[in-house]
Amino acid sequence: MVSTNTKHMKKYNVYGVGNALVDLECKITAEFLEEQQVAKGLMTLVDEATQQRLLEAMLHQDYERKSGGSAANTMIAISQLGGSAYYSCKVAADEFGDFYLADMNNAGVETNLDGQTRQAGTTGKCLLMVSEDSDRTMNTFLGISSELSTQELSALAIQSSEYVYLEGYLVATQRGFSAMKKAFSIAEKHGVHTSITLSDPSLVQAFRPKFQEVIGASVDLLFCNEDEAKAYTGASSLLEAREALKKDAKRFVITMGKNGAMIFDGDTFIDIEPFRVKALDTNGAGDMFAGSFLYGITNGIGYAEAGKLATKAASMVVEQYGPRLSWHQMQDLLE
Repeated sequence: MVSTNTKHMKKYNVYGVGNALVDLECKITAEFLEEQQVAKGLMTLVDEATQQRLLEAMLHQDYERKSGGSAANTMIAISQLGGSAYYSCKVAADEFGDFYLADMNNAGVETNLDGQTRQAGTTGKCLLMVSEDSDRTMNTFLGISSELSTQELSALAIQSSEYVYLEGYLVATQRGFSAMKKAFSIAEKHGVHTSITLSDPSLVQAFRPKFQEVIGASVDLLFCNEDEAKAYTGASSLLEAREALKKDAKRFVITMGKNGAMIFDGDTFIDIEPFRVKALDTNGAGDMFAGSFLYGITNGIGYAEAGKLATKAASMVVEQYGPRLSWHQMQDLLE
């Protein structure tokens, strides 16, 4: 068992591992996606040339640039709420890599990049296309991030954390998958809680055996949405999925968009009511939910209250463009 007063002993609330991507977010039409033969609403891995072609097809439309990647957004949310986070990732010695490191530092997140000599190469980028119906379509070129391996992990930072948090996207490469297993094994050896997000339903379908291998019966806390829960368990209904999830995760959260969220705290199910909002951009809602929830439970807030905080934060983030809230908004949220 992990002692309940770890809060006073650990340097970091959460240690995250994920793909470092610079997000390039822009608004597009559904027709644009059809013309360019891009699968709407999904995350698709593409090569650099394809991503460049799409950017050029947008006729130099304005895009917003932010350091991103699913787990990075989650770590930033924790930091903005006043928690402490560490992030392991891989960026290149290029202009986008410099931007990424500076942005993480500004967000108050410690990384393995600090003081490290970065390799030559191309920093990963995610082209985030938001259509009029607020749906997000992602075309990701992983760049050097696809080489993320056990080398980027910090055993010391893992031991110094209350939770390890992994993004599901890491299963897509063999090195990333090895890093996932290693991070969990270090965590378990040192009594650090483990958590993971399933990230994307199509990813879960493609790599289900790998997810099952990592999650097994050992994950302390699993984050997913309804589609991911069904894809992982093979269940046809949410009710079936949540019962099946109990076998693989000690505790879990299923986010349900405009219907709120469902939390299993190890004993009982807790329903979290939604906050009614007009969604502009759903990008980053799940990352924000996970960050706010992890902040809550590592800072003395119970599961139900942490669920409310996370649902409120996620509802605020979908009301605007981009996967993050400002420092000011995050502090208001805590009030």
